[in-house]
Amino acid sequence: MDCPQCGSRRLYRDGLRYLSDGTSVQRWLCRECGFRFSYPKHNALKPEWKNPPFSLNLQNGLDRICQGNNDPDGRDSTVLAAVQTLAEVENPPKSGLAGATTLSEEKFTPQECKESFAKIVEYGLWLLKQGYSKSTIEGRVKILKRLVKLGANLYDPESVKETISKQDNWSEGRKELAVEAYTSFLSMLGGKWEPPRYRRIQKLPFIPTEEELDQLIASCGKKTATFLQLLKETGMRAGEAWKLRWTDIDFINLNVRVTPEKGSSPRILKITSKLASMLNSLPKKSQLVFGGYPLRGFARQYSRQRKRAAEKLGNSRLMQITFHTFRHWKATMEYHKTKDILYVMRLLGHKNIKNTLIYTQLVDFKNEDDYICKVASTNDEIKSLIEAGFEYVCDQNGAKFFRKRK
Repeated sequence: MDCPQCGSRRLYRDGLRYLSDGTSVQRWLCRECGFRFSYPKHNALKPEWKNPPFSLNLQNGLDRICQGNNDPDGRDSTVLAAVQTLAEVENPPKSGLAGATTLSEEKFTPQECKESFAKIVEYGLWLLKQGYSKSTIEGRVKILKRLVKLGANLYDPESVKETISKQDNWSEGRKELAVEAYTSFLSMLGGKWEPPRYRRIQKLPFIPTEEELDQLIASCGKKTATFLQLLKETGMRAGEAWKLRWTDIDFINLNVRVTPEKGSSPRILKITSKLASMLNSLPKKSQLVFGGYPLRGFARQYSRQRKRAAEKLGNSRLMQITFHTFRHWKATMEYHKTKDILYVMRLLGHKNIKNTLIYTQLVDFKNEDDYICKVASTNDEIKSLIEAGFEYVCDQNGAKFFRKRK
């Protein structure tokens, strides 16, 4: 039996899934991509779904839309029928959720819940036709689905406002994203509302030491370690690294060509021979270096490896290291070395320097004024020092003095 997401046969048994007719099916967890699915197949669905060998949910339906639907108008009948089916089989919201409003039959019936989920699926299709990225669609659909489970009536803006305001465990940033998602949802319906005002609090990101990054990389498997080393050396986004193709890597000149996302600029970044060797050792089963399955499955696998590494090394700081932490670390180190904010801006692919200025204040380096000093008297010595990154300071008694930050 193979994983329906990535094709791997490295599977864990993950308990039983109990069905409404009293029977049960085995649940499985893929060790490669972290995808959970049920097998044997459950046939209590509409015939249009073709009996998929995995447990249905709204997220899987959107994956099929974003990955398998090539019709620009979103009218692929098979995919649409499948998504409508999964909207109907979604369970109604349950009480007892953290921060949830108690849902009574009078306030929000199961039928109304199903209709809301169906409308959310329609909204996902609408976003797809508007040209939004898959990650944006997934994020907004997830937020709207959560609002419904918390008791919000998507056809009543005041109900949505009340539901958002009651979520004390949500950050200001998450509430702001919920407002943006619902505003977009109303645009599809042709409606308007007076959105509540939430402003996310700007926080400085966590910056680990290089030793901690190297320890984490060494604790992971070959594929994950290669991915993390790529993030560390280039500072590219996880999504950019995940879309990397073999044709984007120049093993001769040791550089990679980045296909940008989120409106960034395209760029070519240098890599070390160590990383080139790690990349070359990966299996070349597809055009993509790291495989074609969703990044979030790989992220779940990374989370498990990170937890094991933190427990083994007794360092809870490792639990704060996300994929994006490597980008923050790279930008901070490069600014510390060069003090050139425009260089860091080009490295990260930013088009607005305001996004880059945060890295000028991230770390207070204690040894910022400590230098290594070297003296050269011959052309060969001068050449080797310049190649090693030393900068010229002055001449004294026929010798040239160079320095480099520690």
